[in-house]
Amino acid sequence: MKRGRWRAAYTRRDGGGALAALLAVLVLSATPAHADNSNWTKPIKPYRVVGNIYYVGSEGLSAWLITSSQGHVLLDSGPSADGAKLIERGIQQLGFQLADVKILINTHAHFDHAGGLAQLKADIPTAKVWASRGDAPALEKGQHFGDNDNGLTPFPAVKVDKGFGDETKLKLGETTLVAHLTPGHTIGCTTWTTAVTEKGRPLNVTFPCSLSVAGNHLVGNKTYRDIVADYRASFIKMRTFPTDVMLPSHEEQGGLLAKRQKQLRGDPNAFVDPTELAKFVDAYEGQFNQELARQQAANPGAKR
Repeated sequence: MKRGRWRAAYTRRDGGGALAALLAVLVLSATPAHADNSNWTKPIKPYRVVGNIYYVGSEGLSAWLITSSQGHVLLDSGPSADGAKLIERGIQQLGFQLADVKILINTHAHFDHAGGLAQLKADIPTAKVWASRGDAPALEKGQHFGDNDNGLTPFPAVKVDKGFGDETKLKLGETTLVAHLTPGHTIGCTTWTTAVTEKGRPLNVTFPCSLSVAGNHLVGNKTYRDIVADYRASFIKMRTFPTDVMLPSHEEQGGLLAKRQKQLRGDPNAFVDPTELAKFVDAYEGQFNQELARQQAANPGAKR
């Protein structure tokens, strides 16, 4: 499948308004085939979210700058070199120096979140790329793994400087991020958590890796045989994270634009919702179960 068609298909499956009041209609089938991903590279003004966390992504794809007195961490990269350049401009517009970005991390090895890593590393040569050991081979090959309806879409390969496992702590200055492996969407899908203080109030923040099926073969997946068990374990695990603020990798997964408008109108709790992560997981688990049943019915003789 050509890359442009992958983008449309990926948004149909992955974007899906996961938090719309318990999501009655599957995004897999509801979004028209001409889905437009132009907002993935559409600039918006960067802004502070809570504590030391800043939004530096595009209108449609998130990228998060987590700052510290000893340097900064950047989470996700956009889909391409152009997406990386947009992120770099956002960092600079906020008054931060690119050279102070010390670590590049990622939610998962799909091109829309990893395609700009190589450009970021080239432009910030002192920054180190950290990746889960499950996704590191895909990042270094420049191609995600696992049987998928959309094919194995390529992106610029990037050298991983540090591979990590579950519950690894990334410490930089006074900032600590914890990596939680939540596989399924990709083999090494990583959810990150941290704690911040907003006007004296402690808040737990979760950056969830996607839980959508996104074209993955749930039945007969020869290159990712444990995919169904991994999804199910990740649904359970993600519900255990205490979360006041959920910051997803796609804008529509958390209504980030609407929240930003509330913040600009003076709402100090625009991004605070302790119920949001559970709704996110519930919606995607429902989608997963329906898609698994569909694939099982379509492939009655296949092993899962």
